[in-house]
Amino acid sequence: MDVEFISRMRQVLLDTKEGILKTLMHENEDFRAAVEDMGVKDLGDLASNDIDCRTLEVIGHQDKLRLDKVEAALVRLENDKYGVCAKCTKKISMARLEAIPYAVFCIECKTASESRRH
Repeated sequence: MDVEFISRMRQVLLDTKEGILKTLMHENEDFRAAVEDMGVKDLGDLASNDIDCRTLEVIGHQDKLRLDKVEAALVRLENDKYGVCAKCTKKISMARLEAIPYAVFCIECKTASESRRH
């Protein structure tokens, strides 16, 4: 993958992370209080820092799962593993990553996995 695409996907992931955190702060007073207790003044700072255990306790299950997926994708970016299927190690298509920036599997492996579950 080219550097420009990787850079764009990093920004998409960071924006997604910040969006999740903004939504949580807007909808959940406990989350807002936990963030304020951390001394964070700017969501950008929070989005670039790890969230402590106390903060994670107040996050809804679905939001936590999505946030975890975004965080994992950011780690894969840093480790040059972004866009590599976790099952077959082939490249995940750029179109799939644009649709699901935190995708872990290529479309073939994901489809096979879903077929086995049904």
